[in-house]
This record gives sequence, C-alpha cells and structure tokens, in this order.
Amino acid sequence: MLPDSKINWSAEDSAETYRLEDWNAGHFSINQDGNLEIECQVNGTDVRVPIMDIIKGMQDRDLFMPALIRVENILDHSLKILNEAFKNAIDNCGYQNVYRGVFPIKVNQQAQIVEEIVRFGQPYNHGLEAGSKPELIIALAMLENEDSYIVCNGYKDEEFIDLGLRAIQLGYKCFFVIETPTEVPVIIRRAQALGVKPMLGTRVKLSTQVEGHWQKDSGDRSIFGLNSLQIIEVIDMLKEADMLDCLQLLHFHLGSQIPSIHNIRKGVQEACRYYVSMKHEGAAMQYMDVGGGLAVDYEGNQQRSLNSKNYTLDEYCNDILETIMMTLDPEEVDHPVIISESGRATAAYSSIFLFNILDVAHFDPVRQLQEPPKGSDEKLTNLRAVLEVINPDNLQECYNDANYYRDEIRHLFQHGQVELRERAMAENLYLEVLQHILRMAPEAGVLSEEVERLQQSLTDIYYGNFSVFQSLPDAWAINQVFPIMPVHRLNEKPTRQATIADLTCDCDGKLDHFIGDESTLPLHELRDGEDYFLGTFLVGAYQETLSDLHNLFGDTNVVSIRIHEDGSFEFVHEIEGDTIEDVLDYVEYDIKSMKERFRRTVEKAVRENKITVKTRQQILKSFAESLTGYTYYEVE
Repeated sequence: MLPDSKINWSAEDSAETYRLEDWNAGHFSINQDGNLEIECQVNGTDVRVPIMDIIKGMQDRDLFMPALIRVENILDHSLKILNEAFKNAIDNCGYQNVYRGVFPIKVNQQAQIVEEIVRFGQPYNHGLEAGSKPELIIALAMLENEDSYIVCNGYKDEEFIDLGLRAIQLGYKCFFVIETPTEVPVIIRRAQALGVKPMLGTRVKLSTQVEGHWQKDSGDRSIFGLNSLQIIEVIDMLKEADMLDCLQLLHFHLGSQIPSIHNIRKGVQEACRYYVSMKHEGAAMQYMDVGGGLAVDYEGNQQRSLNSKNYTLDEYCNDILETIMMTLDPEEVDHPVIISESGRATAAYSSIFLFNILDVAHFDPVRQLQEPPKGSDEKLTNLRAVLEVINPDNLQECYNDANYYRDEIRHLFQHGQVELRERAMAENLYLEVLQHILRMAPEAGVLSEEVERLQQSLTDIYYGNFSVFQSLPDAWAINQVFPIMPVHRLNEKPTRQATIADLTCDCDGKLDHFIGDESTLPLHELRDGEDYFLGTFLVGAYQETLSDLHNLFGDTNVVSIRIHEDGSFEFVHEIEGDTIEDVLDYVEYDIKSMKERFRRTVEKAVRENKITVKTRQQILKSFAESLTGYTYYEVE
C-alpha cells in the first residue's frame, strides 16, 4: 500500500513504498535526485552509480529497451560472502575440514556469468557443477585451477563419462555423482578401459520433505537419487570390481529455494547417517555435497514462505556444520570436505531487467460528465441519478444500482435499442460512480467482497516493452515474485495503482503479483515525450536459461558493467538482442526463401498496376530492414 499522502515526497518514502530495504541486500539505494543507484564496495570504497546513467550509456551505444544489465561487482560480492561465511563458520565451530563451492551451470549458462565466477572464484577454489555433456564441456574449457572441483550430476552416457575421466587424467577433481545403479557398470567399464581411477559419489534420496516450489525434489517420491536398497547395490558392485575406494562423496539435494532452516538441518542430519553407514561399509568417504537450496529473499519478509526464507547466510552455514559435527563426532568419523551448489544465491542479485512503458489503460471517466441528451433511455438517466445520492451509508446499494443500469444499457445496445454514444456515456457514468464509491469506501462500515475488490478492478494497466515469457518466465510458470520498481522519479509520489502487461498476445503475459502479496504496484503518471523505466530485480538465476520465444520476441540487449573505485563504470560486454531474422532462423524459416517469395508477391502487384516500380523498391527495402530490426517495440 502507498504511505499516507504527503505534500512533499522523498527518496525515503519511495524506499518504504517499494520495500527497498527489505529485499535489496545492500546492493541498491535511492539518491536525493530520485534515481535508483547500484551500490557496491570497490577496494574498500563505497561507490554508487545511478541506473539512469547506465541507461544513458546504453542509449548512446544504440542499445535500447528492453535490456538486461549484469553487474560484475554484485556477482563477485555474492561469491565472496558465500565463501567467507563458510570459512567463518568453520573457524567458529572448530570444524576440521574446508569448504569448496561449485556453481551449477544450469542456473545461468551465459558465458559472461560463468567466466566471471571462474575468474573471481579462483582464490576460493570455487568450481562448477555440470548436469549434461555441454555443461561439462563448459567446465573443462573454463576451469584452469585444478583445486576447483567439477561435480557431474544427471544421467551419463559413455561420452559423458569419458570426458570426466579425461578431466581426472588432467589433474582435476571431477566427481561422478551416481544417479542410478545402471550407471555403475558403465563407469567401471570405461574407467578400466582408460586406466583411470574415477572419483565417485552417490546421490541419496532423503525422506526429509521440504517446503516451497520445489518440494517434489525431496522425499520418497523424488525423481532424483538412490534409496537405501540402491545404495547397497552400488556398494556391492563397486566391491566386486575392487573399486569401493573410489566411492568418496555423498550428495543430496533437497530442492531449490528452501524457505525453512529447519528443513535444511533435518536433511543434513539424515544425510549424515547415510555418510556414516557408507563409511562403515568400507567406502572411502571424504566429501559431502549438500546440494543447492540456499534461498533468496525475493520479498524481504524473512519468513518461511515461497518467495522468502527464515534464515541468514551465516545461520545456514553454521547450522550445516553444527549438524554434521553433532552427528559424526560421536561416531568418531572425520569431518568431510563440505561442497555446496548454491547457484540461485550466487547469481540472482547480479542481473537487473529493465523495460520502458509504452502506454497506459486507465479506468477513469474520460471527460467531464454531461447530462443525458433528451430522448435517452430512462436507464441512462437513472444511472446519472445514482451519482447524486452516493454517500458512505449507501455504497452497496449504489454499487448494485450502477451495475444493474449499466448492464441493462449494454443489453439494449446489443439489440439495437440505444446508440453507441449512449452506451459510451453509460460506461463513463458507471466509471464515475465506481470512483466515487472507491473514494468513500474508507468511511463506510462493512463492505461486500465485490466492493472491496473495486481497487483492483479499477487498476491501471501499464503496457511494458518486454515479454514475460522471454525475460521473466518464472513469473508466469510458477508465480515467482520479483521486486519491481521505477528506477527514476523516486522523489515524486506515485499516484497510480497498476498491473503490468507485456507485448505478447497472451492473457498470461502480465505481472499482477508483487512483493508484499500485493496485486497492484504504485507507479507514476506518464509524461508526454518522456520515457518511464521500470527495473525488475534478482533475475540472475534461471530467467535467461528458461526463456521462451512466445510471439517470437527474442533475447534482449545485454550489457555487463564493472564499477570502479572513482564511481565510473565501463561496459565490459555488450550483446545486441535478437533481430527478427535471428528468431525466424531459430524456428527454421529460410530467410532467403522468404525474401524471394515476398519479392514475387510485390512483383505481382506491379504487374497488376497496384503499385509503381518505385513503390515496389520502397516496400522491399522496408521488408529487408525489418528483418534486421529488434523484435521489441522500437521508439523512433
């Protein structure tokens, strides 16, 4: 909800309105000019860069909206705090081993992201997790630090296994996490053929059930991992092959975005019992991979909910280590190397999706009301009379009457008994009645649910220059909530409540679920001749990977920036978004053939004297230029 009305509006009011301090994790702030800034530390110096300055730099380079900004400083910071939090927890708990992180490539496979994680993560020996052959190829090509781990998940054919074994030959610690017993004979056969001793782990199917969107990744019905019978089967096969000493790692994954620390503790405790038992079976256990699941607080609630979490990073690290120690120490089992696959928490904050607003649909009366003309249907006169009697004591009655008269006039219009201008006046009167009711509602007593919902039904629709399916697929697919707010004009009070529609011809192409469990977002009135920019935050995890070519809207423009100590920034990478020709090629259209077919169509129009040869040339030129244009709305 908007804060109370104020004569003066400040940056602090906007921060409260958009709950900035709840979700921004120290990465964003508002300056006194009302511009949202990226905030980071560079060599110990606090630096702030207005996002509008970055937008200006993009426009100067002909990189227009919509666009994705990747901030390398934020990605580096996320890696740093993850590794340092585990190191501090190890020191504080007296844990007798080390932490090694691996980034799951599937979270964001973009080369710029993976390259920066490898570069900045090298001092921490931060590695990569690969769930497919292409991802393993990425890991082998990117990682140069042999002390960084490669963890291979997913189902593996001979080629996948051979790649991992070759990595071991090169000196990498490359683990095969066994997902099914049928992989074991293949691994044994290929390891023997190449003369390489594999590094093996088992993915355990825990009975611990977690909460959240991905709860089906856990529990007995999880599609991933081995149950206790299958683990014994794997151990026996390795014993028979004299390779049980290769089994060194226990892996489990409770699910992505785990909101409750209680679930995490319980899962680690159960995994430790498997670890101890496998040690007793003779496996050379040395590593425990706790998987992903470290949540991002998209809403800033600090609660156990789908888009939040009830724990801090420090608590997460401490609870994992304490639980391991409490379980293993009584058994006199050495502490394992801790591996985690925290992808969402590593990448989410580093990317910002920006788009401009193209138009707005208001549900206000469009002009000053007039008296119904003489001869109008009496129902139109009655609807006009409702306005004269509205007061806080009869809101429900007036609401019912307005709906009745409006619907009757619609019925008459459908049967040709009133004209278009009368219907338009009725619609206008109806909106005026609803606006009066809405203004008086706070003074009224108990209201019906339909009157309570008036705010939502009268909400503006702001039309954004983007595709939900391409840039924010989780908002559509799983109702993921992302923080959204204007990146400028934040020293002005937002006076409109809105939902946001995208460019696609799809009723699901909208954003109507915002942080704080709100169905509308406070926004500013558009100004003629001025762009209005909104930012969607915490989109660095999964959104680029899961994108969809709905209506053939392609990849957007992308820039990676690095902020420097003096407050300047550089465009480290620039990637132009897909052209129309690009997306047509993706869906298997032959561009040359399309041009030739269209040329024949235009030439036929010349022969039939519909157009001149000069017009023909102009049409063909426009067609060719369109093919090289951006798939999104381009402002001339």
